Amino acid sequence: MQLRLSVLDQSVAMAGRGQDESIRQTLALSQWAEKLGYSRFWVSEHHAHPSIVGTAPEVLMAAIATQTHKIRIGSAGVMLPHYSALKVAEQFRVLDALAPGRIDLGVGRAPGSDGKTAQLLNPDRYASENFPQQVMELQAWVKGQPLPAGHPGHGVFAYPQSATSPDVWMLGSSDYGAQLAAHLGLPYAFAWFITDGQGVSQAMQIYRDTFRPSARLEKPHATVCIWALAAETDEQAWHLFKSRARWRIDRNLGRIGPMLPPEQADRDYSQAEQMALESMKANAFVGSAATVGAKLRALAQQLALDEVVIITWTYDPKAQARSYELLAQEFNLQP
Repeated sequence: MQLRLSVLDQSVAMAGRGQDESIRQTLALSQWAEKLGYSRFWVSEHHAHPSIVGTAPEVLMAAIATQTHKIRIGSAGVMLPHYSALKVAEQFRVLDALAPGRIDLGVGRAPGSDGKTAQLLNPDRYASENFPQQVMELQAWVKGQPLPAGHPGHGVFAYPQSATSPDVWMLGSSDYGAQLAAHLGLPYAFAWFITDGQGVSQAMQIYRDTFRPSARLEKPHATVCIWALAAETDEQAWHLFKSRARWRIDRNLGRIGPMLPPEQADRDYSQAEQMALESMKANAFVGSAATVGAKLRALAQQLALDEVVIITWTYDPKAQARSYELLAQEFNLQP
């Protein structure tokens, strides 16, 4: 079976450039991904994050919807405990009106921010405990189904209604999301790039073993989101990787900021940091298109996947675009 590829972009801040440029670059990348033949283009949600400036996926998706024609557009994801499920449903029903049948509504429970910011977004510090209920309400409102009698939302609908509706996805990096996705009969995306793959096999097994068919989905459907970087040669790819590596090591020390160009990313690492760097490199999907392609195919076979979502950080937007182009060629994607 042909492995399908999709894109997740986070609108990463770059040293020496305006953060607004990162948002516009995400928009440009969505058009490029469609031209190359990628199946989906997802954007993330983070708050008060000096490195990741995509704060409003629903707004960015609206812009993408007007500039693309066939690629699926999605959130990866909306951090649902911050919001009213009804309001999210309304936003995504509007998005579906702009791009009928092309909208993915990925939801997550994590705050996508620090505790202080999360409380500012929603003063109810126990909001995440209501996440399963919120997801069920969201499903009903997105699909135009009535909530049961006795529910405060009975008789309330999310507009505009139309012949199509967004597909709800469950996102996660632990067993919790896998269990909830299986229970509700939803497609599931595991955030490999957050855990470096730790826990993925168990989460996938739980999801598939406990999956309950739903009106939306008869059998399990899962993917993983992986950080990957391709270049003309392995050597060039590892050079570009220096920016991401420096960011990761600095982040572990609590230093979070914009990504540096690879020429400025080197510094004297401590012995512990050097060990962390070597471990990072050993598990990374970095190299030529053939090198990265072989690793992606092996992983897809191991996890029985027919689609993989790729997230790529580079300081130079042209290098990022070229990485996606090389992988599109490697996997013979068709526009």
